[in-house]
Amino acid sequence: MFQPVNPSPFASSLMDKRKLNMMQPGKRARIDSGSIRGPIPNNVHSRPLVALLDGRDCGVEMPILKDVATVAFCDAQTTTEIHEKVLNEAVGALMWHTIQLNKEDLEKFRALRIVVRIGSGFDNIDVKSAGEMGIAVCNVPGYGVEEVADTTLCLILNLYRRTYWLANMVKEGKKITGPEQLKDAAYGCARIRGDTLGIVGLGRIGSAVALRAKAFGFNVIFYDPYLSDGIEKSLGLERVYTLQDLLFKSDCVSLHCSLNEHNHHLINEYTIKQMRPGAFLVNTARGGLVEEAALASALKDNRIRAAAIDVHEHEPFNVFTGNSPLKDAPNLIVTPHAAFYSEAAAIELREMAASEVRRAIVGRIPDTLRNCINKEYFTSSSTLPEGLNGTSYYGNIPPVQQAHSTTPHDAPHSVSVTSAPPGPPPPVSLPPGLPTSIVRGGEIRADIPVGIPKGPTNPDPTNHLPSKPESSHHQE
Repeated sequence: MFQPVNPSPFASSLMDKRKLNMMQPGKRARIDSGSIRGPIPNNVHSRPLVALLDGRDCGVEMPILKDVATVAFCDAQTTTEIHEKVLNEAVGALMWHTIQLNKEDLEKFRALRIVVRIGSGFDNIDVKSAGEMGIAVCNVPGYGVEEVADTTLCLILNLYRRTYWLANMVKEGKKITGPEQLKDAAYGCARIRGDTLGIVGLGRIGSAVALRAKAFGFNVIFYDPYLSDGIEKSLGLERVYTLQDLLFKSDCVSLHCSLNEHNHHLINEYTIKQMRPGAFLVNTARGGLVEEAALASALKDNRIRAAAIDVHEHEPFNVFTGNSPLKDAPNLIVTPHAAFYSEAAAIELREMAASEVRRAIVGRIPDTLRNCINKEYFTSSSTLPEGLNGTSYYGNIPPVQQAHSTTPHDAPHSVSVTSAPPGPPPPVSLPPGLPTSIVRGGEIRADIPVGIPKGPTNPDPTNHLPSKPESSHHQE
């Protein structure tokens, strides 16, 4: 399905005024520099197309993008369901977690320059291949921190106090009349104060969980090999330096790291044996971190007393139907990947994603993007020239900054358009072997200086496990 979203009359009036201004003498025309896929073609004759790939509602995004782009939705589950017009013309894409973009999928897009994942995880996008194609991939890491942390504590409290199961007993009509019946009904309830909570990944959410858990009386320890020494002192936590130590010391383990090829099934049969007998497990991070068959077996054997998972390896998926190994597992709480959600967080998330697309249209890719996660592949794997986007009549429109991410980046947080300094212009050339016909949006201009800082960037490491497995990581 392909459906363009019509802008408001105000947006159309605004565009007409800009067109008239561009026709006046002395107005500066759009400046484009060559790149593998060419600059984003936002000129007076056509506006760039931005598509929401796996959704229908563009109500939050439209006010942010309507004056610089045409917005459409596809409501697709795979790229085979995406309309040909989007594949041929879309320069920007917004996506949730229900669609996959591997190398073959990305190659179907003819003009794509930026993909923004509406969320923090990006394991459903081949970021390396995208970077090599000149496609920036961005995420939104700063949203929903409070919601996920609150949900994590809610699940932990349910595991310790068995509120979920006791409430279901009452709902089912079971009567508890004496201490012996209560003892049986509440079997497994535990005291929180004095127990040790082990956090894997002390990023934004992990830190928020740690601070909340301390208020309940937990002794909090964490494992995060990316953090510099001393962070544990500033937060009043205990740090361990191997996953094995964390599992051995923890009465409850909570996962808060991203998923990559090195930590897939981080919790498996081998690592579960390193946990304390009767420990609790909570996963609100990524489903692929936990091997479901091993978890089901541990729950049935009471090796793990109870577990709560909000994320699943295959989503959307109901673990209580089909062939899921968790179908008959006891003492298990399952929620539908909803830990991040609140009305406020959902709006903030979508505003931040749309604002990143806007920065790509009115600024330069990738240096004006706030949360580009594959800059390193632009500089190391692809022969991109400097200046992927030129300035245009959109240049006097500032990027919308509805909400702010906490991810540190070297790139500026706003777009600044300046005129060319005096002096002879530097030469501008295309990469070797690249035909000029592939450059879209206008003639290559050699009279405008362009520049993007070269060299590897330093992505925020605080919510990731190491790129190489340590001795405490068992890889199957």
